[in-house]
Amino acid sequence: MKSETGQRTAADLNDRDEPIYQALLSAIVEHQLPPGSKLPEEALSEVFGVSRTGIRKVLQRLAAVQMITLSPRRGAQVATPGVEEARDIFATRSLLECANLSAVLAHVQPPHLAALADLIAAEQHAHEQHDGAAAIRLSAAFHIQLQAISGNQVLTEMVTHLTQRSSLVIAAYGAPWQRGCRCDHHDRLVDLLRQKDLAGLTAALHHHFEHIVASLHFERSGETLPDFARLFAGKGVT
Repeated sequence: MKSETGQRTAADLNDRDEPIYQALLSAIVEHQLPPGSKLPEEALSEVFGVSRTGIRKVLQRLAAVQMITLSPRRGAQVATPGVEEARDIFATRSLLECANLSAVLAHVQPPHLAALADLIAAEQHAHEQHDGAAAIRLSAAFHIQLQAISGNQVLTEMVTHLTQRSSLVIAAYGAPWQRGCRCDHHDRLVDLLRQKDLAGLTAALHHHFEHIVASLHFERSGETLPDFARLFAGKGVT
């Protein structure tokens, strides 16, 4: 859409940016672009069919939500959380998500439980098919949907952002086979939710986060230049 002067409006430019932003964000969260990956403007501009200025705007958005880092010397790279930052991300998730469980229990209904069970089944299937990207996406969706039951939109948005940063941590420090959370932990959480056992549910969720942190190795990965043409084939802006 253009304004009366013939110039593209800000809303139109944002609409063009959004698919690129979401494509890059998904690739980072799903470990297709691991921590330390370089994100050169020229290569991304060519793949997505937009100007380097447009790519720069998307990279600035990703930097604002701490998914990438920007520096004059090194350019754009997928963020590699430090060890303390990694621990703090999961500690913050534990605090927020456990504290909100009383509100979750106050609002939970049978359709919520059925939806969570469907997510667990899909996550288990993804693990069986060795579909790491889907397993990561579904694991995050489970935690987001669990917290969304409370109706607290602000907290749910915070949890969404923290699950994205958690994925960076797991990509940087997890074992090569580690994809998302353990499905049996999620099963246990739904069982306790169904029983409306707040104490048990809180303890189980806290243990869940402790287990994830204990499984991390805190070894940094090196820099890579991914195959952008393969990752983003067909996602160019026309």
